Amino acid sequence: MPEINHYDAIVIGGGHNGLTAAAYLGRAGKKVLVLERRYILGGAAVTEEIFPGFKFSVCSYVVSLLKANVMRELMLPKFGLELLPLESTLTPFENDYLIRTADGDQTYREIARHSKKDAETYMRFGPAMGQIGMSVRPILETVAPNIIRPSLSDLGAAKKLLNHFKSLSNEQFEYLTKLMTMSSADFLDEWFEFEPLKATMSASGIIGTFMGPRSPGSAYVMLHHYMGDIDGAFRAWGFQRGGTGAVSMAIARSAKHFGAEIMTEAPVEKVIVKNGCAIGVALENGDEYGSDIVISGLDPKLSFLKMVDENDLPSDFVTDIKNFRIRGSSGKVNLALDALPDFTCLPGDGHHLRGAISISPNYDHLENAYDDAKYGNFSQKPFMDIILPSVLDPDMAPPGKHVMSCFVQYAPYGINGGWNDQKREAFGDAVVNTIAEYAPNIKDIILHRQVLSPADLESIFGLTEGNIFHGELTLQQLFAMRPAVKWANYKTPIKNYYQCGSGTHPGGGITGSPGEMAAKKILKEWG
Repeated sequence: MPEINHYDAIVIGGGHNGLTAAAYLGRAGKKVLVLERRYILGGAAVTEEIFPGFKFSVCSYVVSLLKANVMRELMLPKFGLELLPLESTLTPFENDYLIRTADGDQTYREIARHSKKDAETYMRFGPAMGQIGMSVRPILETVAPNIIRPSLSDLGAAKKLLNHFKSLSNEQFEYLTKLMTMSSADFLDEWFEFEPLKATMSASGIIGTFMGPRSPGSAYVMLHHYMGDIDGAFRAWGFQRGGTGAVSMAIARSAKHFGAEIMTEAPVEKVIVKNGCAIGVALENGDEYGSDIVISGLDPKLSFLKMVDENDLPSDFVTDIKNFRIRGSSGKVNLALDALPDFTCLPGDGHHLRGAISISPNYDHLENAYDDAKYGNFSQKPFMDIILPSVLDPDMAPPGKHVMSCFVQYAPYGINGGWNDQKREAFGDAVVNTIAEYAPNIKDIILHRQVLSPADLESIFGLTEGNIFHGELTLQQLFAMRPAVKWANYKTPIKNYYQCGSGTHPGGGITGSPGEMAAKKILKEWG
């Protein structure tokens, strides 16, 4: 290969984790090339002007889990990171509503309207979950060890974690055990009595998963969403000015600042492997680039079943990757609006439109939506997590107009008969009809709509089966088993081939963590 095309490291995929890895490697003085298949950077964290004047966070739509040290070390605020807090969570239901805000006193009063007992319990619940979240963070920030053939560093990490667990109180250990094994509904039933409150809180446990609120393991997913913060405000959620694509662009600017080269419209065909070692990549157009290491930011199935020949991998590893559960269960509907939606339970404009709107009035609503998916159909009355980005950031839409982001469950990738245009539009109709039960004017104010099924998420964004987390966050797919036992430490069976996507530890969300930890692992081994 010509010397001019040789790099210290090549990153496949310009999603936020791939960009994060590139930024850290560039920061360490390495010559890095990022290759992105699409015309735009960001992967699933991307902002696009789908309709003239209307900008959408097309896939990922909120920010909470982005690590504070990543923001600091990569100087992301300098490069455009600006997070705007979501002020509330509104849950509309028949003839009433529930709203929770960042104001503890206001939230207490609102919950107390329905249950004084729950209002008092809620004040204890947040700090308790915060403690559990903080107790889990050391696990999330530790490179997962090889538990089959541990090295000295693996044993050291395991000992450190063991000592950490020994330091937990009996109460912390009890709650952690329950959260790792229980359903979100069962866990919340031990705390609260008011159904809409429990249902809304349990919804965090089903986002991006093929589980219902009563499915064992969903409590951990709920905990996963509790572990973020914004500017030190634990469990806070925010919206990036300019959409989530602006997060990716801030990381990209940081990477370029540190010397990384980034190419778009550069789809990688395969990783070039010689004598069991990755030595570069070949693009679909035939161009080849050499490198000392190759890092894949793609999901595990693409990284190992598409980017490399199975013959270059151990058969047991291939089996593990093929068995890695990556079922898509989510769709996205983006609406361009002529005006704001008017909710019957809380009419007019107000702070309730400056946060999340959760269509989760009770457990039955969520479980019935899940039942539809279990039997191969999209939900007729789906769960939705809705935000109105243009209320927070007017530049997202023309003056007087708005954009609405609807994250929707459930929409199974393996729908009966497969996805087609007719089913996609029927799914979009089900979403709009469900919103109309709470905001009857919605049908009259829609100017345009974009409906994305899991099949669309796969074809457009390279998410296998449309799975937003690159793999389900279930107990058997966490920590030292994500994505496969012996290979959760960002290394792969192919020498000098690494992984840094959300299918690695600690998992999905806009965290930057897999990219950061993979890069630091590589730099440590580089010496």
